[in-house]
Amino acid sequence: MTRMIRILCVGLLTLVGLVSSSLPVRADDNKHARCEKRIEEAQAKLQDAIQKHGEDSKEARKRRDELEQVKRDCPDMDHHDDHDHDQPH
Repeated sequence: MTRMIRILCVGLLTLVGLVSSSLPVRADDNKHARCEKRIEEAQAKLQDAIQKHGEDSKEARKRRDELEQVKRDCPDMDHHDDHDHDQPH
């Protein structure tokens, strides 16, 4: 009987360890997905402003600033489309 209890305890501890170790990864994935969505939305707003008002318009500059702020708020994200990715922010 004690051997069976030991086996069950080891199995339960293993299961708890596996489940608890995967939780932070899911939280990071959610954060990553939210950041990605916010960046995509800001990029879309910038493109709309450029199309409607022009590349150097006040509206486009405002949307560029908003996009940069979103990117700063998501520092762990890779920004593959950054034009100045080699320069410090």
